[in-house]
Amino acid sequence: MDISTPIRIITVAYNPGDELQTFVDSLAEATSYPYELVICDNGQDSSVVDSVAQQCGAQVIRFGENLGYGKAINAGVAGYTGEWFVVANPDVSFEPGAIDTLVNETRFWPRGGAFGPRILTPDGKVYSSARRFPRLITGTGHAMLQNVWESNPFSRWYHGRNLPGHSRRTDWLSGACLLIRRKAFEEVGGFDKDYFMFFEDTQLGKDMREERWRSVYVPRALVIHDTSKSWRDHPASMMKAHHESAEKYFAKTHPKPWQAPMRHIVRLGLRLHSRFELTRKNPS
Repeated sequence: MDISTPIRIITVAYNPGDELQTFVDSLAEATSYPYELVICDNGQDSSVVDSVAQQCGAQVIRFGENLGYGKAINAGVAGYTGEWFVVANPDVSFEPGAIDTLVNETRFWPRGGAFGPRILTPDGKVYSSARRFPRLITGTGHAMLQNVWESNPFSRWYHGRNLPGHSRRTDWLSGACLLIRRKAFEEVGGFDKDYFMFFEDTQLGKDMREERWRSVYVPRALVIHDTSKSWRDHPASMMKAHHESAEKYFAKTHPKPWQAPMRHIVRLGLRLHSRFELTRKNPS
C-alpha cells in the first residue's frame, strides 16, 4: 500500500516514566511505513518527554495544563494531511508488524473508520478492547458486578468477543491503541471535547457509526498494554474520572425527559460502585 505522507503516531504523556521509552523503542519493528511521532504533553514534569523526544526526533506539543486525553489527541491531529494516523497510550508497546497489520487490513474495509489491535496485558491476558455499546441495564450491571463477579452476564455481553481469528466489525474500540482514518475522524469532529478521559473512545465509535463508518477489530495485530500503573498510583481520581465520563455518556445517549429516572439510576449505581471499590481497596 502506498502511503505518500508519513503515518502520524500520537501519544499523550502525563509525567511518564520508563514506559514512554519502551513505547518509542517498539515502534522500530511495528511498521515498515514512514511515520512521524507526536507527543502531547499534559504533565508538569517534562524531563522524560524532552529526553525521549530529543533521542527519536519526535515533535512535542506542550499545553501547560492537563487537557485530558481526547482534547490532547485532537490537538495532535490538527494540521495533519495524511490519510491515516495512530493514537496510542504511552504504556503500550507494539509487537513486531502490529501497525503494518492494521494498515494492510484497511484495504478490505472501505468504510472502516477505526481499526484496533488485539490487546494483551503484560502477563498475557486478553484485554477486552472490542466492545458493545453500553446500555442502561447492561452498563449498570457491568459497573456494579465486574469486580465481584467477573463472569457475570452483563460484563460478558458488554466485553463482546475478543478472540483471535479474522477481522470483524464491533461497536467501539479501546482508545489505548487505534489506527484512524483522518477523513472519518474529521467528519465526526474528532474526540468529543466534553470527556476529560474515559468514554471518549466509546463516543467516537458511536459517532462514527452514525456517520456510517465502521470500527474494525484486527486480532492479528498485537500490542501489550500495562493498564495497572495509573489505576494503582491514583485509584480515587481515576475512579472519579471514569464514573463522571460514564454518567456523561449515558446522559448524551439517553437525553429525553422520560429517560431521566433511568439516568438517575445509572448515576446512583455508579456512585455506589465507586464508594464500594474505594472502600474495598482502602479499608482503613
